[in-house]
Amino acid sequence: MTDTSTGQQAQILRVSTHPTTVVAVTVVLLLAAVYVVGGKDSGLVTQSIVTGVLLGGVYALVSIGLTLIFGVLGVVNFAQGSMLTMSMYIVYALVAGPGIPVYVATLLAIPVMFMFGMFVQQFLLNRLTSTGSHEGPLLVTLGLQLLIANVLLMIFSGRPKSVGAPFDGSFDMFGAIASYSRVIAFVGAVLVGIALTLVLRRTSLGLSIRAVAANAQGAALVGVNVRRVYALTFGIGAASVAVAGGLMTPFTSLTPSVGEQFTILAFVIVVLGGLGSVLGATIGGLIIGLVQTVGALYLPGTGSLILVFAVFVVVLFLRPQGLYGAK
Repeated sequence: MTDTSTGQQAQILRVSTHPTTVVAVTVVLLLAAVYVVGGKDSGLVTQSIVTGVLLGGVYALVSIGLTLIFGVLGVVNFAQGSMLTMSMYIVYALVAGPGIPVYVATLLAIPVMFMFGMFVQQFLLNRLTSTGSHEGPLLVTLGLQLLIANVLLMIFSGRPKSVGAPFDGSFDMFGAIASYSRVIAFVGAVLVGIALTLVLRRTSLGLSIRAVAANAQGAALVGVNVRRVYALTFGIGAASVAVAGGLMTPFTSLTPSVGEQFTILAFVIVVLGGLGSVLGATIGGLIIGLVQTVGALYLPGTGSLILVFAVFVVVLFLRPQGLYGAK
């Protein structure tokens, strides 16, 4: 009887100290404090929370691609933001030219970015990653970022461009106003995140990706084509930002440098959640989205980024490996 009760207590302790439980309780308590002693109108706080969750879902999708590439290849992709911008301009060109609906254009941009990601890995990074070089891939992705930004600037100029939302209007969500385009972006990000998780856990490709991430040499010994897995992983990461870019296009002003801010936030989210952790990137994206929008109530404009980096530093101080990273 004692052994049973001790086992139950140990299980409860493990659940109560799980990162997800700790994060959920902390977020709920902080948001409750904002409502009670924050000194802001409750309706305004609710609006900020709803906006932050919707925005955080898209942040998570951008970060999932980044953390997937790092977890398998060990490459920090500095071009992630520029690839996001590239996908947004592909969607813009399809909408402004042939007049294709924005979400159909997003579906068309996904295979284009997937092939682009595979090309980058196959022809630019494979030799460097196979030799174990760390500086080479960083420099290549940094150069790729500059190349994409300048090519987009040459083709589309620096004048801001926009894509009209196919569904105008908004609706009430828990007393807050949520536009249809932002809700669609959040739902799309969630569905893609679930699909990626299922691919990684339930398919032979996912098994190969996880095997290479765990031990590339061991995976090669049992017949896994490591270079092919590297290329497919980079392609999946690029396809993820294609989805994020297409979903964000209806409510984002397009410039060749628009992806730079997302690059910084994606790095913060990936390190916050734990390098290589898809779940960590998802939770981290939601946290950063909430911190940015709720923090804007007290520090308007770019001042909310101060709170974002403050949370980032505190989490790394308490848990250097990130919320879901390995020690």
